[in-house]
Amino acid sequence: MSQPLRVGVAGLGTVGASAIRMIERQSAALAARTGRSVVVTAISSRDRAKDRGFDASSMTWFDNAVDLAGSDRIDLFVELIGGADGIARDSVTRALAAGKAVVTANKALLAKHGMTLARLAEEKRAALAFEASVAGGIPIVKTLREGLAGNSIRRVSGILNGTCNYILSRMEQEKLSFAECLADAQRLGYAEADPTFDIGGFDTAHKLAILTSLAFGTAIDAEAIHVEGIETISLADLAAADELGFRVKLLGVAERGGNGVEARVHPTMVPKTSAIAQVMGVTNAVTVDADAVGQLTLVGPGAGGEATASAVVADISDIAKGVRSAPFGLPTAALAQVARIPVQRHEGGYYIRLDVADRPGAMAAIATRMAERQISLESIVQKASHSAGGGRVPVILITHATTETAVREALDKVVADGFVSGKPQLIRIER
Repeated sequence: MSQPLRVGVAGLGTVGASAIRMIERQSAALAARTGRSVVVTAISSRDRAKDRGFDASSMTWFDNAVDLAGSDRIDLFVELIGGADGIARDSVTRALAAGKAVVTANKALLAKHGMTLARLAEEKRAALAFEASVAGGIPIVKTLREGLAGNSIRRVSGILNGTCNYILSRMEQEKLSFAECLADAQRLGYAEADPTFDIGGFDTAHKLAILTSLAFGTAIDAEAIHVEGIETISLADLAAADELGFRVKLLGVAERGGNGVEARVHPTMVPKTSAIAQVMGVTNAVTVDADAVGQLTLVGPGAGGEATASAVVADISDIAKGVRSAPFGLPTAALAQVARIPVQRHEGGYYIRLDVADRPGAMAAIATRMAERQISLESIVQKASHSAGGGRVPVILITHATTETAVREALDKVVADGFVSGKPQLIRIER
């Protein structure tokens, strides 16, 4: 049997501790599958005293993860610290520069510095693996990079943030407000004390940037992604979606167009009959549309210690076997710089909710503004007045396929006409 693969783990939170326990629990199986033993020989974290469910007495402790990354006591460095910069970036750079393999779950790091790190990995002939960075335990990175290598991919989309899916699921099923569901998500540990990264769509955008590169052979460009969060979604929107046969999900969508790639993150109405609509709670799902296999959907746990550790250990196993793929599927020099297709050019159906003044001429004025922009309306639903004395009436419009620019311009005119109170709610529809 070959020499043991010596692993150093930086970051001993839920995922790091789970990964070490999994390596120990599956040691015999890993050795049988890879032809060599896998041993955690060094670790680094802020708290030495915490009980993490494994015996660390045989492991060398490093107070500084960068020192661990460069140590001659390890062959492979696992970064589970998090964050796009600082010690996470410094330690991964140090390990790659020393020719050591790296496994990371850090989507923010990859979204910001993925190309630089991939070039360094190529230069030093070191593996850079990151299955755990997207969709937790779902093997979507390997699916795109290796499993679908014979396919031309047209579109990749999915639910990539369990926190947002949990909040929207509970709002719909239990008729609770956004604030109530967010507070519960924080109590259960699904959302951070500052939840902006999740509910604002930025976590999904980082993951989508990675998937876009893998799917289309392009350089990572997180700045090209249009991002909207779920903060404005109300119970009224979810009730309307239900009546119309839809369900609201925060989706990350990337699709190849004739002149580039369109990448966007936003709340989306999807038909209740679709596979993606059935995914509830903290579960993630990714759908790939390709020429040979058609539509393929992978569903599974998107977070959690064991699920994410499973992806980390899968990467470690590949490296132990000597597998070293180009991180993003192609050599970095071959990754294309493609044109961004701005969201203003997106074409599709739209759900629009307006608070309309209950007075003569209001609906006629709205219909006129839509017609001026050549927007065809599939349906108009006028709800009961908010108050006994009238005043404002909730109105829901569903459009046929049109452009984002046309809808935005029409709504600007509607607001300027003075018949609408507050900001119109706009949700894209994916059929």
